[in-house]
Amino acid sequence: MNQPLGTSEKATAVRPLYTPEERARRDASPWTLVQGILAPVQFLIFGVSLYLVLNYLRTGEYHDAAIWSVVIKTIALYTIMVTGAIWEKVVFGKYLFAHSFFWEDVFSMLVIALHTAYLVALFTGSLNDRELMLLALAAYFTYVINAGQFIWKLRMARLEAPAKAGNEAVAA
Repeated sequence: MNQPLGTSEKATAVRPLYTPEERARRDASPWTLVQGILAPVQFLIFGVSLYLVLNYLRTGEYHDAAIWSVVIKTIALYTIMVTGAIWEKVVFGKYLFAHSFFWEDVFSMLVIALHTAYLVALFTGSLNDRELMLLALAAYFTYVINAGQFIWKLRMARLEAPAKAGNEAVAA
């Protein structure tokens, strides 16, 4: 990784999620609001689509709705990934794999790969309907893990902010 010589893993682990400069850029960026809006919208789309996919697998009903709901979910994913990369560039100076979100971005690549595989399979007809829905569920499983990673980071950022404010008040 990009560790200066002589620094330890422990020193890297105590790095705050955001430096003061990164936090200021994050708070000033309109992309932060965009991410804040897109994340729950994507999750809502995911919830509806998951219901439709599971319902189709269970009953065979609403085939087209299930199929196209995954397409809509994938478009929402691409949108949040592109705008998230722009946000990361504004805040951290890199489009992807910034130190604070490295593993989330790595796992996001798997999420995108599985959603893209769904689209390829759908439009090429390389999988039957059941296999297609199972691929969608695999993509959704990775999406839930990835969303959990980002929620955890959001929680860490919120917990980190009051500690910083408290330390600054004591120093003043």
